[in-house]
Amino acid sequence: MRGFVINRPVFIGSVAITGMFVAIGAFLPARAETIFGAVQGWTLASFGWLFLLAVAIFLGAVVFFAASRFGNLKLGPDDSTPDFRFLSWVAMLFAAGMGIGLMYFGVGEPLTHYAAPPDAEPMTIAAQRQAMTVTFFHYGVHAWAIYAVVGLSLAYFGHRYNLPLTIRSGLYPLLKERIHGPIGHAVDIFAICGTIFGVATSMGFGVLQINAGLTHLIGLPNTALVQLTLIAVVTGAATISVVTGVDKGVRILSELNLATAVLLMLFVLAVGPTALLMRDFVQNIGFYLDGFLLRTFNIYAYEPRPWIDAWTLFYWSWWISWSPFVGMFIARISRGRTVREFVIAVLCVPAGFTFLWMTVFGNTALFLDTTVAEGALSAAVAADMSVALFQFFEYLPLPAVTSTLAVALIGVFFVTSADSGSLVVDTIAAGGRTDTTTAQRVFWCSLEGVVAGVLLAAGGLGALQSATIATALPFTFIMLVLIWALAKGMQADLAQQRAGFAAPQAHPAAGAPLQRRLSLLLNPPDERDVKEHIMAAVTPALRKVAALFKERGMAATVSEGGEESSTALKVPSEGGRDFIYGVQPASRRLAAFSPLEAAQPEMRFEARTFFSDGSQGYDVMPLTQDQIVADVLVQFERYLKLVQSPETALLVGAPEHEPEAGLDGGSAT
Repeated sequence: MRGFVINRPVFIGSVAITGMFVAIGAFLPARAETIFGAVQGWTLASFGWLFLLAVAIFLGAVVFFAASRFGNLKLGPDDSTPDFRFLSWVAMLFAAGMGIGLMYFGVGEPLTHYAAPPDAEPMTIAAQRQAMTVTFFHYGVHAWAIYAVVGLSLAYFGHRYNLPLTIRSGLYPLLKERIHGPIGHAVDIFAICGTIFGVATSMGFGVLQINAGLTHLIGLPNTALVQLTLIAVVTGAATISVVTGVDKGVRILSELNLATAVLLMLFVLAVGPTALLMRDFVQNIGFYLDGFLLRTFNIYAYEPRPWIDAWTLFYWSWWISWSPFVGMFIARISRGRTVREFVIAVLCVPAGFTFLWMTVFGNTALFLDTTVAEGALSAAVAADMSVALFQFFEYLPLPAVTSTLAVALIGVFFVTSADSGSLVVDTIAAGGRTDTTTAQRVFWCSLEGVVAGVLLAAGGLGALQSATIATALPFTFIMLVLIWALAKGMQADLAQQRAGFAAPQAHPAAGAPLQRRLSLLLNPPDERDVKEHIMAAVTPALRKVAALFKERGMAATVSEGGEESSTALKVPSEGGRDFIYGVQPASRRLAAFSPLEAAQPEMRFEARTFFSDGSQGYDVMPLTQDQIVADVLVQFERYLKLVQSPETALLVGAPEHEPEAGLDGGSAT
């Protein structure tokens, strides 16, 4: 593993657990289905109630965060602005809602529930209503609340605390530096395993549907060998994307895929019973809201039935296993948004589009099955759900064209899921770093394909579903702890704001010698000048302050960043975030007044501060060593105001008569 950028315990642990499942499928193929079935049965029988209750807690928690004072907090420093315009951000969230699941279940699930509903009489009007209500429930705000918990945790602690984009960072308010120990390793291991099996399950659905589509179009045999070949082809395509660095091309293809999917939906809406579908859409929302609370907690405790295990509990565990994948995407694009904006958009935008998609495809399928198909469509779906979409197109105009588009759409969703999934897993395995080797992403991409192929061959979709449910169980507990940590971190940050802990109003350079300030204006420093200033003035100043703190019995350390030439003073806190005053080289573009200048912009280099709360900082190049010492003490005095507040001292667990033991700042490293 020389040259790999990895967190060794996380890498080895996740590969070992994944390898155990693969080994069962590879070396015990005759017993694999029985073994995986027993694992799934025991997990759902013992903890099915937990999945249902946990998802209700996830939804309640994120709604509370948005509706309370926490909703005003930003996913980033208080002075940060969103990275993307609102419409662009919403469009990306909209894209996050698309995937293999909608293609596979858009027709199949409503027809399956229509033929075998959980409560109603099959093949009746009541069964139609219940089919759409249940489908909405499985793809509604509950699913997106699961993603919102992980996404909010990653965004909050990644952008606001400057912690790595890994799941363990969400436990920082509870564990502090111990997130880098065994507990943090275990959290990231379960996140990786859940993501791998979640992506593998999607691959399983996708390859079955692609095989069914090719059988329908060109008569390709629907066999295990063909399915394994398809997995190899798609995994190979994703690997080529990783190796050649054609991420931009894949991104363009993904955007084209999204547009094509929307056009396909609009086509079905136009050629189907359009007016009826719009009426159904409104009615479906009404039925969804009417049964919202009951279905949230309905586990059929008094009349047990396998339906809840096969559908709702599987969906919840699948969404939980996918949450690091989707959560990291929505976290990356949401810097600068408020908690309230994040929750409302993540819950409503993708779910709203999904409701429209399910209505267009699901209600059109129900309409066709009860009219021209005369039950043939639901019968075909009952025999094999993977053929549902293609049988559905046979009752609409241009079936060959729409079926071909559908196969292409599923294939691209397949490739982008494998490619993006390998990136997410690789980031977590590398401790949040993205500057990893190409070989690492190839490894994870290949492993996803191997997992999907081996388990699909050994036990079919049931094996993939069992592995997903088994790995989702421990991550459910982790997500519950993430909510607790989020509440604790947000509460402390609100207390910070009330205590007036903020960046200084006047720029510290205002007190620098006039001649030095003028010299820097007329002769802007280059990168080497900045590094020399950090080495000659900043680092000695921080060491001087650290020595003063140590004389008073406070643990203070100065760390230097090697090639990055950064330096930071850190005063650890037992009950809250640490105090950090750091300086690092930074650059910014100067104004351009011509196309040539814009193409080759001039850069201004600075020695910029960074702090525990992630705020933007300022340039200390004009400051002398003594002035830097004074500036550190000013920042530390502001930091101590937090502890002097009785409410805040209680939050961070610090006794009021020992302020230095209860500091609450943040980790910028």
